[in-house]
Amino acid sequence: MIRDYANHAANERTFLAWVRTGIAIIALGFVIEKFNLFLLTIAKTLDLDVIHPSQMQKLSGPLGRYSGLGLTLGGVALILVAAWRFLHTQRLLDAEEYHPAGATGPEFLLLTAMLLFFAGFSAYIALG
Repeated sequence: MIRDYANHAANERTFLAWVRTGIAIIALGFVIEKFNLFLLTIAKTLDLDVIHPSQMQKLSGPLGRYSGLGLTLGGVALILVAAWRFLHTQRLLDAEEYHPAGATGPEFLLLTAMLLFFAGFSAYIALG
């Protein structure tokens, strides 16, 4: 029998939940990237001197070329961080000595930075 099996199982379930979230973010990045390629293909197909080549990049949004790539890389980074946290927590669970709960400062700072980024991005899109 594994010592502290319930804690190890909870650690693994948490890891798998983060992996699912990372895969969903990667899939969203692929969808956005494919949609941007779809818009650019439609624009090239309908090119009757109505759409200037410099305007074709604007069809997919101001940051359309990079949003899909950013989400894909963000999903991969999320999976890597989840793997690191899983292994770190597993080592702490296997250790004999008592470990107090760690500080949540880095997670809070990351969450705050992400919220500020998305709020700024949304404002940039809205104000156009």
